[in-house]
Amino acid sequence: MDRVSALDEPLKKTLGAATAKVMAEHLDLHTLGDLLHHYPRRYAERGELTHLSDLPLDEHVTVVAQVASARVLTFSGSKGRGQRLEVVITDGSGQLQLVFFGKGVHKPHKDLLPGTRAMFAGKVSVFNRKLQLAHPAYELLHGDSDEAVDSWAGALIPIYPATTKLESWKIAKAVDAALPRAREAVDPLPEALREGRGLVPLPEALLKIHRPHTKADIAVARDRLKWDEAFVLQVALARRRYADTQLPAVARTPRPDGMLDAFDAKLPFTLTDGQQKVTKEIFDDLATEHPMHRLLQGEVGSGKTMVALRAMLAVVDAGGQAAMLAPTEVLAQQHHRSITEMMGELAEGGMLGGAEHATKVVLLTGSMGAAARRQALLDLVTGEAGIVIGTHALIEDKVQFHDLGLVVVDEQHRFGVEQRDALRSKGKQPPHLLVMTATPIPRTVAMTVFGDLETSVLDQLPAGRSPIASHVVPAQDKPHFLARAWERVREEVEGGHQAYVVCPRIGDGEDEPRKKSAEDEAEKRPPLAVIEIADQLAAGPLTGLRVEVLHGRMQPDDKDDVMRRFAAGAVDVLVATTVIEVGVNVPNATAMVIMDADRFGVSQLHQLRGRVGRGSAPGLCLLVTEMPEAAPARARLGAVAATLDGFELSRIDLEQRREGDVLGQAQSGVRSSLRMLTVIDDEEIIAAAREEAVAIVSADPDLAHLPELRTALDALLDTEREQYLDKG
Repeated sequence: MDRVSALDEPLKKTLGAATAKVMAEHLDLHTLGDLLHHYPRRYAERGELTHLSDLPLDEHVTVVAQVASARVLTFSGSKGRGQRLEVVITDGSGQLQLVFFGKGVHKPHKDLLPGTRAMFAGKVSVFNRKLQLAHPAYELLHGDSDEAVDSWAGALIPIYPATTKLESWKIAKAVDAALPRAREAVDPLPEALREGRGLVPLPEALLKIHRPHTKADIAVARDRLKWDEAFVLQVALARRRYADTQLPAVARTPRPDGMLDAFDAKLPFTLTDGQQKVTKEIFDDLATEHPMHRLLQGEVGSGKTMVALRAMLAVVDAGGQAAMLAPTEVLAQQHHRSITEMMGELAEGGMLGGAEHATKVVLLTGSMGAAARRQALLDLVTGEAGIVIGTHALIEDKVQFHDLGLVVVDEQHRFGVEQRDALRSKGKQPPHLLVMTATPIPRTVAMTVFGDLETSVLDQLPAGRSPIASHVVPAQDKPHFLARAWERVREEVEGGHQAYVVCPRIGDGEDEPRKKSAEDEAEKRPPLAVIEIADQLAAGPLTGLRVEVLHGRMQPDDKDDVMRRFAAGAVDVLVATTVIEVGVNVPNATAMVIMDADRFGVSQLHQLRGRVGRGSAPGLCLLVTEMPEAAPARARLGAVAATLDGFELSRIDLEQRREGDVLGQAQSGVRSSLRMLTVIDDEEIIAAAREEAVAIVSADPDLAHLPELRTALDALLDTEREQYLDKG
């Protein structure tokens, strides 16, 4: 068997069909290589016990602890008398209760005698306000059998990410069976790089990460495995960037005295320094003969739309067309409205009263009437329309452009790669691409996830934007705080302003959450819903105010009508889902109440909050939650309330969610390749890996002299993922 295919061998050959099936279904592990790259989450020391005091609720955990006491209780139930075994385990600082019922009592009663040390695995729940594990699996650490002693002979016991179907120690036994094959692993790092950086060979790293004798073993293994992840990914991205520089594109330089100059002349304000700097970067890219690939990230309200519009006008001046892709119809309509307003007579090409240098700005969405749609398509194919703003409808086969020069994608994370790619393929040559996001991304994440995009950052707010005060409202602990929140909304409306109330769910029966089990049901009530909350507010604390609803399941015309009336001041309070999350711009709206705020992510809360404080009056954002003070969700809300800095919040978000999700966007749903690297903590490794990758790819773009690296690249970036990077 050659070296390449050794670790591609299906697990069932080594572990048998039954175990392999469970590993595939529950851990997404299919080959020997997958299993060897399923690293321990942490290590328990034989002489030391786990901290039982900080176990996370509702998570599957593995702990090493000592039995303090065990007793069998008899109880009467609907089915007669039954038995319950209660075992208390301790780590010296805290205690945890284990419970076993019915027929499952006898074996643990015999095994778990006071003083016995064992590993226990199960889901942490609460009973009578105490943490407990019900029916945990366990493995004695001082068993009589040779097997139990041999398995845990080392001082450091690996604890693996596990599931209810497969405990950590069973995974450890499977790894034991696979480890002899580790020496057949192909080493992706070029030898000179590995030696220059003082890294151990890959087979040695795999052995030391799974079966360390000392903590130093773990450290050298981690150093090596982190480098693999960072380097292989950066090589993939460096090849992507290199390939882009080889593509042809039409250079787009705005002609003097064209639309851009006319537009700038009538601007009632000057651009911020940040807008000017970012514009220069974009215009320099547009002037080159290979496609621009730029990520423009900026705080909510930092003026990204203005920067994008000026880039679109520059392309129209140069004889091309520009398309802006928005994630929702509400947002596409909003952009269309605000861009035509900003352009004035410059957006009235071919019409009476249109300026000398004018073009048509058309809207294209899925729900337009047939006649309007036909006209929009005609304007695009003839070149009559220089700018088009639309949703996914822009991507359909029927849509043809006269000469597409620039694609602007708003809110990158809302679009699938195939969709962006389909739009880019509509140019005679690849158009320039500008991707915008209001969810700030720390530099290293941008380098890792969007490594094939150059990045521009807008971090100043334009003059005249107001501060936003944010507060957490603990509705369960302090109900009077919630009553005060509605009073504050009334005060804002009485002062001539408007407010948003945001809920996680629509609530018309169609989006009822699926009931999972009695246990889940008792644990969590369904998220609050727009329709119910709107009725309660209109009949209760906000009676007499004009309260309306907005959600994704309304007819497009109805949505547009509500948004227009809200923008015109004819609606006092808009109760909505997250359809208002991006792009909605109503300067008179000064207050926002987010119900069940703990059900939203940090960046989503930051986005939502950016809808208020857009005018001269200060904004207010109230985060309503029923979570207890000690819950991690409360800490998250506290962080959002404490800072308006999106970059700071995105770091907090990442640290809390960990990087499992980070590469989710770059990998088309394929399991993240980051198992060892932590994007926030390993900034230096990522930066160094990027430098090495760029040097290697410039010298040898096809990696002809590095077959092992090519093999590793193929494994990391299977065809699906390679195409993803190709298109992203």
